[in-house]
Amino acid sequence: MASHRKLRAAAVVCAAAVVAGPAPVAAWAAAGPAAARPGAVSAPSPSPDPFAGLTADEIADRAVTATRSATSLRMTGRVVTEGQPLDIDFAVNDQDECTGVMRIKGGTAELRKIDRITYIKGDEAFWRVSMASQGMPDAQIDATVELVKGRWLKITPGQAGSADLSGVCDLKSLLADLGEDEEERRGLTRGPDAEVAGTPVATLVKKKAEGETTTVSVAREGKPYILRMVKAGGEEPGAMRLSDYDEPVRVVVPPADETVDLSKLGGGTPA
Repeated sequence: MASHRKLRAAAVVCAAAVVAGPAPVAAWAAAGPAAARPGAVSAPSPSPDPFAGLTADEIADRAVTATRSATSLRMTGRVVTEGQPLDIDFAVNDQDECTGVMRIKGGTAELRKIDRITYIKGDEAFWRVSMASQGMPDAQIDATVELVKGRWLKITPGQAGSADLSGVCDLKSLLADLGEDEEERRGLTRGPDAEVAGTPVATLVKKKAEGETTTVSVAREGKPYILRMVKAGGEEPGAMRLSDYDEPVRVVVPPADETVDLSKLGGGTPA
């Protein structure tokens, strides 16, 4: 019986890790209403151009450097993990702390991480979609849902699945890909300036031969942070809004009486 509980608990964590695992900021995907909401773009008011004399590629280099230096930010939009569209709204800092919400196929889950401990609370639809995507049989899914229903699942370092979840709130990991492929940042052109959520931005555009267009909005006030990324055409159109740079991220530890420790479900074995 204990071994069955252990397997079910580990499956919960692994299923959640696949759905909520670290997706690089540049991996926006599958456009839809949820992806289109963040940061509406509108015409800007005239202002001095901080990028005067720079090429679009040079502006992109400055934007990547600034964005990767951020101590915190909020990400809102849609990403794809294992081919599955996932809507997210997360605040993350460089102390491996985060708090936010994710939605997939009608299911919703909250995730918090503080002091190296991860807490996940999903509704029934979220857990069922997550575990079904891993091929778990219905009976096992039913039993697991009963174990975690209405409670926060607490996962500490070394427990089953913790390694898979380790990068969920790792800001440096989330931003790492921005500077890895310099070739992807070459061949940009500068489009008409605009605004994202009231901030004037420079618009950088890259068009590929296969019909895919990527548009990146870079702040023209303050640090040249990336404020919005949109991909149109191609196989993975979508959008991601970045905001609340360097703002404090407040993570609240769930009440003990609403929390179930993974080890209490038999999942305390190191991953």
